[in-house]
Amino acid sequence: MHQFFEHTNEDQRNWIEALFDHATIGIVVTNRNGQIINFNKQAERDFGYAKEEVILRSLEILLPPAIKARHENYREGYYEHPTPRSMGHGRDLYAQRKDGSVFPVEVSLSSYTVNNELFVIAFVINITVRKHQEEIVVRQKEELEQVTKEITQLNISLEKKIDDRTKMLRETLSALEQSKLELSEALKTEKDLGEMKSKFVSMASHEFKTPLSTILSSSFLLEKYNDLDEPGKRTKHINRIKHAVNDMKMILDDFLSLDKLDEGIVHAKPETLSAEACFEALSDVVYEMSVHCKPGQQIRTDFKGDTPVVIDERLLKNICINLLSNAIKFSPENGSIELTCQTSSEELRVSVKDSGIGISEEDQAHLFERFFRAQNAVNIQGTGLGLNIVLRYIELMNGSIEFKSELEKGSVFTIHIPQ
Repeated sequence: MHQFFEHTNEDQRNWIEALFDHATIGIVVTNRNGQIINFNKQAERDFGYAKEEVILRSLEILLPPAIKARHENYREGYYEHPTPRSMGHGRDLYAQRKDGSVFPVEVSLSSYTVNNELFVIAFVINITVRKHQEEIVVRQKEELEQVTKEITQLNISLEKKIDDRTKMLRETLSALEQSKLELSEALKTEKDLGEMKSKFVSMASHEFKTPLSTILSSSFLLEKYNDLDEPGKRTKHINRIKHAVNDMKMILDDFLSLDKLDEGIVHAKPETLSAEACFEALSDVVYEMSVHCKPGQQIRTDFKGDTPVVIDERLLKNICINLLSNAIKFSPENGSIELTCQTSSEELRVSVKDSGIGISEEDQAHLFERFFRAQNAVNIQGTGLGLNIVLRYIELMNGSIEFKSELEKGSVFTIHIPQ
């Protein structure tokens, strides 16, 4: 220490200059006007300028053009209140070389005063290598995040594939179960069809047997009474034959109607009828069915309304024929049968009311099923097809049917055809 103070001021100045020139960070000294007055060798290496090229030039020659204008304001602000300061924390700083290239830096500022003149020292560290390493770290982090994301996506994809396979397996099992149910249903349908065919054969045999027996016996008796002067008896048996033939015709009509409906060849062909024409068509049906009435039975009619209706006249007649036929069969002699019809802009409403044997509550649930015969009607001639056919005719015209019935008090069937 004693020897140190024995050195001359010249020696100390040489040491300070050596320290300045050989420092491993760039050092730039500026005066109050922002002019460079000193520039060490590391700064020359970093910026590519020789010291002589920058002396008394503005500090801003070391900055990129984009920040030169702003930096002048920053510099003036610092010169007003000079304090030691580290720059670059929280934001990136860049410097510009002589060749115009830009590189990242960290800058620390300090100041000193000589003869009341302010000087600022900028310690500049080139952090290109560190930035490069940081970029490598960031890139590796991004790559790791990407790999993690891909693995996550792969897991999701695998889970989805597992879910899809599980779903496919469930669907396959469900399809097999459905096939089993369909097969069971098909077997049941086949069984029902077999039972229906057997029932049809039995019913047809029974229904044809009665009128055929009537025709046979009446034909025999006609032959017997042919030579006798007994026209009343001949007329009686001729009428019996007519009725039996008509019964067979109606049975065949039911079979043919059902067959056509099943084949889908029956279609509604609606046309506009005046109320008068509609009532006339129903009157024709009443006249046709009157010949089948039992002794004392009468069919009374009540027609109301003057609004034209859109209807398939043929289907309407067939519906009324079936309903009146049932009313005649299931009503006693001297029984009352009523056919009412009302036209309006909303619907055509037709009702057939009888005073017959009625239908039990238990049988009402099955009334429109094919071949169904109520328990109290098994001894009355019929195919069990009429109401099923009526329902299907009504559905072809987008209509509906309702009924009310009570045992031994009769029934009323009402059809509604929307307009």
